[in-house]
Amino acid sequence: MSSVRARVWRFTVEKGASGAEAVDAVEIGQGPLPVSLAALVNINALACDLRKNVDQRVRDHEISLLLSYIGGSTHGSQPLSVDCAALDSSSGHIKRFVSECTGLGVMTAASESLFNWAPGTDDLSSFDVLPAKLAGIYAKTGVRPDLLYDLAAGPLAGEARGRRRNHKKMFPAGKGTPEQRARLEKLAQWSVDHDDHAYFMSWVWLGAGGVYVDIFLPNGSPAADSLKTGWIDTPGSPLPWKFHVPRPVPRRRPEAVNPDGLHVAMAHTVETLHAVSTSGPEGQVRDALSRAEPLVEAAMDRSFGREGEALGTVSGVPVRGRWIRGDAVGQARHEVLLGILGERVPVDHRAQRSRLSSQTADRLDLFLEGRLLTVVHPVGSPRPSWDRIRAELLGG
Repeated sequence: MSSVRARVWRFTVEKGASGAEAVDAVEIGQGPLPVSLAALVNINALACDLRKNVDQRVRDHEISLLLSYIGGSTHGSQPLSVDCAALDSSSGHIKRFVSECTGLGVMTAASESLFNWAPGTDDLSSFDVLPAKLAGIYAKTGVRPDLLYDLAAGPLAGEARGRRRNHKKMFPAGKGTPEQRARLEKLAQWSVDHDDHAYFMSWVWLGAGGVYVDIFLPNGSPAADSLKTGWIDTPGSPLPWKFHVPRPVPRRRPEAVNPDGLHVAMAHTVETLHAVSTSGPEGQVRDALSRAEPLVEAAMDRSFGREGEALGTVSGVPVRGRWIRGDAVGQARHEVLLGILGERVPVDHRAQRSRLSSQTADRLDLFLEGRLLTVVHPVGSPRPSWDRIRAELLGG
């Protein structure tokens, strides 16, 4: 499995008469965040409108294009790499495509490492293609996050941003950037407008040094209450990054504020969220997501029916798919197996991730989300046999 260098922040939000305002941020620390290249491809392949017919040619081309710019380690643990020469020669919209795709995959990896989100167990939806039942819960216009993770603590919105950074130091020194600060403020207001919805932001930097990511978490978020930081190897600075000089005009503050200046409405416990009835926002979200499951399954049935090549079986369930080379720009470094299962099969996803996160050099880089299976391997080496793929998928 590959990795990216991650820097984690906690930031403070205050609510006043003029709306929500991000006040400051404190760096928790930095460390190597495990990122599966197969998962990065998988998440982007699923970020399409399942209510429509998915064009296999378009999806294959997008996968090939992404792998032409982003490279990773399929054996052992090495940082994700970026073909900066190719990226700098590309048009602006291609740069944005690559950075956004990378951002979505890295943000999902962060949700696994930080919040213990589990593919195949916890739901994941794109805000661009949310079920119609959620139309009355989330605004269709204005600021909107990218992905919605259904964690045990409740729905968590994730915003993924990315930029090309042409500096020797991949992280902005000492603090973040004005762009990051401005986006955090808009997300803070989005949260207030949606009943203090839990959220976080990841901001990917692409450069000669590889892929780096800033992760921002609002203090008091239920997702941050049980934050997992064991992978962090460098503590952050205790000096806060101050966003604003205090305004001269007094602002009305909420009555209930904890010592860190955080509105307590976001400090729900897991038990409280589990007890929320389906009439509350969290319950409405989960109800709508469960109602969308037949739609997702129907889309996968269509994809499975269009795949002509039989790869093998997993627990007796047939799998169809094909290999796609990342050769849209220059010589291919990787190719990915994109497979569709005939139906869902029980897989221990947490054990699968634990195996991938180990430093064992002979593990395949594979990822299964629902019925979509992706396997990435380097061009030039023999393709893994289906028996090996199946054995590693099932824990062999």
